[in-house]
Order: sequence, then structure tokens, then C-alpha cells
Amino acid sequence: MTGGNASAQKNYVSQVWVADNKDGTYKNPILHSDYSDPDVIRVGEDYYLTASSFADIPGLQILHSKDLVNWTILNAALKRQAPFEHFSKPRHGEGVWAPVIRFHNSEYYIYYPDPDFGIYRTTAKHPAGPWTDPILVAGGKGLIDPCPFWDDDGKAYLVHAFAGSRAGIKSLLIVRGMNVQGTRTLDDGVIVYDGHDLDPTIEGPSYIKEMDGIICLHLPVE
Repeated sequence: MTGGNASAQKNYVSQVWVADNKDGTYKNPILHSDYSDPDVIRVGEDYYLTASSFADIPGLQILHSKDLVNWTILNAALKRQAPFEHFSKPRHGEGVWAPVIRFHNSEYYIYYPDPDFGIYRTTAKHPAGPWTDPILVAGGKGLIDPCPFWDDDGKAYLVHAFAGSRAGIKSLLIVRGMNVQGTRTLDDGVIVYDGHDLDPTIEGPSYIKEMDGIICLHLPVE
């Protein structure tokens, strides 16, 4: 290696990726980092995002944006991961899979699945925290991709899918009744979608109530 090349390499500073072109356009990727299974909500003029963090701690990073292009990290919802004794050791491929963030009754909710233990919930008055310690809402192996829904009549529900690697079944969406506080499910649920014929790996459902009052269960498009 010549002296000039060695000097150039020593003084090299990598550029920070910026998606905003500063002219009303942007370039992909918006987030040049590993934010798997992102979920985004808008509250007023603010957008908040969280994503899978698996067994990494601090987990469930909370990102904020005003335009869906420029994002900053606010905080992380998980300071430690339940079950605490289990995650006191490295757990490759375990932990938080595909969380969902929602705003309800002036509070922020994150429901996240741990495919080996069940569906957990953590809450905060503000996305920057502090967030509560996670509580187990629905125990069971292979429960993934949860999404809560509170209807106008005060009733609450939770939809989720199954990870075939843990549950031995997949391609099914289950809706369970949930208490109003959103702290526990009330039943084993009913099958609302069986994708075995058309969608061999159906997952990632999202509850949305449209302006005309119709409740929709949106599925990802591949």
C-alpha cells in the first residue's frame, strides 16, 4: 500500500445516510438500518415507529418523524426483556417479533409477540417514555403479529397469527376478546381467516376502523 493511500484511508470519515434530498424528494431506503417489521402510527402531526428488536436490549426503539422521511430515535420501550431470567443469557432469534404501536385513550400501547412465550404489552403516556414493564396478555407458544382494537361500544379485541416454527400451525388469524384495559385476553378466540388455500403463510394483520364505521382487517400485500 502506498503512503498516499494509507493516509487517505486513515483520514476517511464515512458519510451519514440521509434520505431527504432537501428538494421535496427523497431516496430509499428511508432508514438505512435494520428496522425489521416496522409499525407506524400518526398522532396529530407526529409519526411514531417501532420495530422488531428480537433479543437486543434496549429493545423496541421508538422513532419520531414529522414527514415519514426524517426520523430520530426518542427512546427504547424495553429496558429489560421478560421473562427476565430466561433473557439473562443470549437468545439468538428469540424475543420481540413484529410489534404494533397504537394510541388509545390518551395513552401509547405497544403489543409485541415473543414466539416462545406469548403476547406482551407495555404502555406510556408519551412515546419518549417512561414505558411500563411488559405484562403477558396472552400466553402460548407460537403467537405472533398481534394487533389490538377498541370498538366504540367499549369492547376490546386482539388479533394474532401463528408461527409454524413454534406452534406447528400457521396461515390462521385468530381474534380474541380482551378486557377493556388491554391487559389480558378473555377467551381462546375464533378463526377469522384461514389462508391455507390462498395464503400459505398469512400473517401481519392490522385492525382499522374506516370513516364509515366499517371494521377492516388489513393483510400485508406481497
